[in-house]
Amino acid sequence: MRRRKFISLLGGAVVTWPLAARAQQAAMPVVGFLSNRMASESVSVVAAFHQGLKEIGYVEGQNISIEYRWADFQDNRLPAMAADLVQRRVAVIAATGSTVAASTAKSATTTIPIVFGAGTDPVKEGLVASLNRPGGNITGVTPFTQQLGAKQLELLHAMVPTAAVVAVLGRRNDPDTEYQLKDVEAAARTLGLQILALTVDSKSDFQSAFASLVQRGAGALLIFSGAFFTANRVPLAILAARHGIPAIYTLREFPLAGGLMSYATRLTDSYRQVGIYVGQILKGAKPADLPVMQPTKFEFVINLETAQTLGLTVPPSLLALADEVIE
Repeated sequence: MRRRKFISLLGGAVVTWPLAARAQQAAMPVVGFLSNRMASESVSVVAAFHQGLKEIGYVEGQNISIEYRWADFQDNRLPAMAADLVQRRVAVIAATGSTVAASTAKSATTTIPIVFGAGTDPVKEGLVASLNRPGGNITGVTPFTQQLGAKQLELLHAMVPTAAVVAVLGRRNDPDTEYQLKDVEAAARTLGLQILALTVDSKSDFQSAFASLVQRGAGALLIFSGAFFTANRVPLAILAARHGIPAIYTLREFPLAGGLMSYATRLTDSYRQVGIYVGQILKGAKPADLPVMQPTKFEFVINLETAQTLGLTVPPSLLALADEVIE
């Protein structure tokens, strides 16, 4: 009798254990990760995002699940992806890679918390009411990359003082491009430079853009921020070298890929902070109470080998300013 009862209890436990495990799995919070980038180009930033989560106590696969949605630089795919995450009732949405991704997430839900990582001014773009008190269901991290244009232009002018016409390259129909262009044009007036504004929609436009800037007498190039350009940093660096155009970029990854120089924040720092904010929200923090984070550290990187290939002598003043010199 006792043996029979024990076996019966054991059999019940065998059935109950998987049910308990499933219940625990169902209770695991799910984070939606929405990005206009490509997964293959985002290994380092995803690792930084995971690091931020880990600092708050969350590890993917252990006590958190993440649903990734990559638009592969096709912004028209973002609304359906955001809607899918909302339908799945994720606990938080991390909207990264561009202002478009952040705006799309905001349009998709007014209840699910959103943490963005975007380069434009989030107040001007209408993402938040203010930096200190974002309001609503959204907060995030902004590297303010569009406001670095003045400094980038100044550094480029110091490197190539003979270039009276400077081309700027942005992405067509991208709000980030509009903000960055205004900032650069204001700085150009102060420096007495002429700006030649060019835009591209896809990688296939690069050749014609470089041909146009050479034909129109541009002596230097500033490439605006954006995940699309970061993903194409190698072909852009090759084209700049082929046409003999000194260029400045927004991320360290560009001079590492052969570009001349860069000035910006570390992209991984922003993604780490997005992860931290997502973790804090999972623990009960309200997006409206979390101020939009801004960068405090900037880095200036010069590729000395590329400078020599372009026939440039880097001024000692720039070498002294550089945080890193690639030889």
